[in-house]
Amino acid sequence: MSHDDVGPRTVMRSVAFLAAGALAVSVLVGCSADEDRSKPVAAQDIAPAARTVVADGGTLRWAVDAVPRTLNAFQADADASTTRVAGAVLPAMFRLDANGRPERNPDYLESAKVVSTEPRQVVVYRLNQQAVWSDGREIGADDFAAQWRALSGRDSAYWTARNAGYDRIENVERGANNLEVKVTFGKPYADWRSLFSPLYPKDVMGTANGFNDGARAALKATAGPFTLQGVDAKKGEVTLGRNPRWWGRPAKLDRIVLVAVPRDKRAAAIAAGSVDMAEIDPQDAGRIATAAKNKGSAAPQDSSPAATPQSASPGATAQSASPGATAESASPGATAESASPGATGQSALPGATASGGPSAAPGAAARKAQSEYVIRKSLEPAFTQLALNGSRAPLSDERVRRAVARALNREELAGLVLTPLRLPAVPVGSHLALSGQEAYADNSGALGDQDTGQAKELLSEAGWVPGGPVKEEKKTAGSGGKKAAGGKGAGDDGKNPVGEDDKGYRKDPGDHSKMQPGHKAGVPGAYAPKGTAAPGGNVKGALAKDGKALVLRFVLPSGPGSQTLRTVADRITRMLEKVGIRTEIVKVSDESYFKDHIASGDYDLALYSWPVSAFPATDARPIYAKPVPASDGTLSVEQNYTRVGTDQVDQLFDQAIATLNESEEHALMRKADARIWATASSIPLYQRPQLTAVRADLANAGSFGFQAPVYEDMGFLKKGVRPSASPSS
Repeated sequence: MSHDDVGPRTVMRSVAFLAAGALAVSVLVGCSADEDRSKPVAAQDIAPAARTVVADGGTLRWAVDAVPRTLNAFQADADASTTRVAGAVLPAMFRLDANGRPERNPDYLESAKVVSTEPRQVVVYRLNQQAVWSDGREIGADDFAAQWRALSGRDSAYWTARNAGYDRIENVERGANNLEVKVTFGKPYADWRSLFSPLYPKDVMGTANGFNDGARAALKATAGPFTLQGVDAKKGEVTLGRNPRWWGRPAKLDRIVLVAVPRDKRAAAIAAGSVDMAEIDPQDAGRIATAAKNKGSAAPQDSSPAATPQSASPGATAQSASPGATAESASPGATAESASPGATGQSALPGATASGGPSAAPGAAARKAQSEYVIRKSLEPAFTQLALNGSRAPLSDERVRRAVARALNREELAGLVLTPLRLPAVPVGSHLALSGQEAYADNSGALGDQDTGQAKELLSEAGWVPGGPVKEEKKTAGSGGKKAAGGKGAGDDGKNPVGEDDKGYRKDPGDHSKMQPGHKAGVPGAYAPKGTAAPGGNVKGALAKDGKALVLRFVLPSGPGSQTLRTVADRITRMLEKVGIRTEIVKVSDESYFKDHIASGDYDLALYSWPVSAFPATDARPIYAKPVPASDGTLSVEQNYTRVGTDQVDQLFDQAIATLNESEEHALMRKADARIWATASSIPLYQRPQLTAVRADLANAGSFGFQAPVYEDMGFLKKGVRPSASPSS
C-alpha cells in the first residue's frame, strides 16, 4: 500500500507498533534526553506558496487507491482514503508538523495542557469559540465524552478497532462551560495528545448503531475546511466541497475529488489529464520528468528524480485487513513494499529495460500531456525492514539472527532503492522513530555494523560448520505449507516466546563469542558444541549442523508491483552467501503474503514496512511486545510477526507510556529501541520513497513527508506566478 496521507494513528489503529545482554545505558540511549535534535532526512516537497498568489476556486482531482470502505477512522476496515477524508472534514486537536512532531491545531484548540498530575492526571482542553459542526452546533464537551465512551472498550456493542489511550481515561466532563473539556485519567498517559484526532460528532459516537453503521458511507455533520458532498462507489469518487461554515482561513479550492485509480493505471490517468495529483512509481516518474524537462518548464522540473524508467520503487501493499491498509492483510499497518502493480517486472536497478504493460513508453500525445506535470519527492513516514522469524530454528538461535544482521550492508541496501531517485540513502537507525522526531536516535550500534568475520564466528559458535555432513531430507505431504495463525514461539513447546530478559549477559553488544548459561531462546539442539555435525553426506561449501544445511526460507510477494522488494532480497541473498547462509526464495501471491505467511509465521526471512508514529509508546508496543500464550493454547503475537520479545522491552514501554516527563519518555523509547536492535529480529533498512506527480501550477501539495496536509491552502497558482523550486533541486 502506499501511505499517501496515512497517519500512523490510523494505520496502526488496532493497537495501533531482548534482550541480548545487560547493555550499558550509554549504549542503549544513543543520546541523552533531547540534547541532539535530528532533522528529517528529506524535506517535504509541496511547492509552498503564499495564499495571496493562489487562485480562488477550482477542483483538485486527487488519485487514491480506492473509495473508502468506511468513513469511521476507528473501524477495522478504515484505510488511507478514510484518513484523507477525515483530515479534510473532521477536527484534529493535534496534527503533525514537518518534523513528525505533534503540534496544537489552533483552528480547534485555544489551549490544551496537563493541569494536574496528583492524585490523577487531568488535561483541560479549551476549544476555539468559533468551532462549529456543519449543522451549526458548537463543538463541545459532549462530543469528547461520547467519543471516549465509544472507544473506551467498556461497551462491546461498539465495533472498535482500537482503544489505546481512551481505555486509560476515567472521566470526561464539561469544565467552566461547554468549550472547556476536562479529561481525567485513571492511569497516567504520556501520549494524551494522540486522543480526539479525528473527533467525530456525538451523533456518530453516542450510540453503538451510530458508530457501527452511521458513519460508514456518509457523515451527517463535519467540521473542517471541506464538507463531504458525496461518495459514489460506482464511479470511484469521493467529493469534498468547501465548507461555508468554516471559521478558519477559507479553502482556496472549491472542491477536492478523490478518484480511485489503481497504481498501474495512474500513468495513463496522468497522460489523459484526468487527475491533478497522484503518487506514482519511479518508472512513471522518470517519463513524466523527462517530458517536463523536454518542454523546458519552470524550476520544479529540476526536482524530478534521476531514476530511469527502470527504477522500481515501494508503493503498493500486500493485502492488509488492518485499519489504514488499502487491501486485505492480517497486519494492521504493516505493508509489503512494492512498485506499481503495472510495473511488469522491470528491474529496480539502473540499466534494466522497461518494456510492455501499462507502464510502457507513452506516445507523443501522452508525452505532451505528461509535460504539464512535475514530480515532487520526499520520504514517507515509514520504513522497510528485514524481519527474522524467531519462532523456529535456525533463527530461534539469537546467534544466527545476529549473524544474518552482521552480514548486511544497510547503506548499500538503502542506496539500491534511494540513490537512483536522488533521495538521501541513509539507513534507518531506529524501530520507533525516524530522523526529525523527538524520540529518534540511531541505536543500530547495539547490534553492530556489517562484519562478515563476526557473522561467521557467530555461526560457528552456534554449531554451524562449513562442509558439514548433511542428511537427505524426505519431503512429506504438506511440507512448506502454512502454519496455523499465531504459530508457536520457541521454547517449552511454544508456550514461551523467543527472547528472555537481560540478566546474565555481557554489556558489550559487539562481543558474542560466548553465550551465557540460562539462555533459553533456542530450541533443543540449537546450542550444540562448536563443530558438531551429524552423520551424512558432505555438501561442499554448505554450513551444516545436526545433519541439516543452513538454509533460510525467504518469502516474497510475487506480483509485478513488488519488484523493488525482490531486488533488495536478491542483494540480501548475496550478502548472506558471503557468510555461508543460503536462502530459498519463495514467491507467493500478494493477496496471501501477509495473511498466510507473515501473520501465520510461515517464513524465515521477509521484507515489509511499518509506518512510524509520533506516539511510539502507544502505537509501536504491539509490534515489539513479547508474545504470550492465548487461552486456546496458541501464541498471541499481536503485531509482533517476528515472534521475538522480552519482558524488559515491555517494561520500558510501560514506563514510557506512564511518565508525563517528555524527555524521560523519549529516553525510555531509545532504550527500548536499542534492546530491540539487540534481539536482531527486525533490521530497519531504509525509509520508503514518496514520489508524487502534480500539475506544475498546483501549490501547497505534493509529497508531504511527515506533515499533515493543510487542505485549505492547496490550490492552483494565479496566472503568471511561477511555482517554487523543490528543496531537492
